[in-house]
Amino acid sequence: MENWLIGIDLGGTKTEVILLDNQSNEHFRKRVATPAGDYQATLHTIHALVQQAEAHAGTTGIPVGVGIPGSISRKTGRIKNANSTWLNGQPMQQHLQELLQRPVTLTNDANCLALSEATDGAGRNHHTVFAAILGTGCGAGISVNGQLLTGPNGVAGEWGHNPLPWTPEAELQQRPCFCGRHGCNETFLSGTGLSLTHKLRTGQQLPAHAIVEHAGDGDPQATETLHQYLEHLARGLAAIINVIDPDVIVLGGGMSNAEQLYQELPARLPGYVFGGECDTPIVKAAHGDSSGVRGAAWLANT
Repeated sequence: MENWLIGIDLGGTKTEVILLDNQSNEHFRKRVATPAGDYQATLHTIHALVQQAEAHAGTTGIPVGVGIPGSISRKTGRIKNANSTWLNGQPMQQHLQELLQRPVTLTNDANCLALSEATDGAGRNHHTVFAAILGTGCGAGISVNGQLLTGPNGVAGEWGHNPLPWTPEAELQQRPCFCGRHGCNETFLSGTGLSLTHKLRTGQQLPAHAIVEHAGDGDPQATETLHQYLEHLARGLAAIINVIDPDVIVLGGGMSNAEQLYQELPARLPGYVFGGECDTPIVKAAHGDSSGVRGAAWLANT
């Protein structure tokens, strides 16, 4: 008999379920649209996906882990810091446990990326893994010896909401963030941030993937924007290296598909890392956009 695990990746636009066995094998996966703005419908979407995964497994009561675009307050047990704002203030873990009639483990979606990659991905066999999401937003998770580091405030790895280091104040002020501050890493290092860099430089609004493609084709404007992005990313990651000096940095999210990151970023890091040396590997998430939901399943096993 299999030892099953169910993972749920709750995103702002899609919600995904996966059924894994404890040997990392995937048996069922489904992705549906997230009912944005509707908390009750979000709960029922998760319930329905869990039921479908259990139907495939032929059993019930399977442990469930959920990755969310926010964190849980230890003081209140309610969701905070979610950019899917309809989740904020809700006791979601309690509601899901009542709905699913079992313990449910919740954590930030970037923590799920870190756990997935540290368990059986690009961070496997590394002691300290810093796993960054460079997507619509910018977050990260930290795994130490295969265990998530969350911290008493539930915000370990939230580098997206520190200001980009070594950046003039005037440049920071050009970039308002949903958190209420200006110049957060997220406003530079996410795909959205890359688009903003291009617009501030050229006046042209382009999605991140188009800028990367145009740079790959030799377009000079896109190439210069991407070079600025790489410089921004080097600053942001150097600050992390200066604090925790991880054994490996794993990149996920849409921007992680830009091969220029792995080709050009390592040479830029020593200019910002204390001591002028940097041997930290920068690698792409082994499980791609599946890493979050896989990590949520591994979360259920902790």
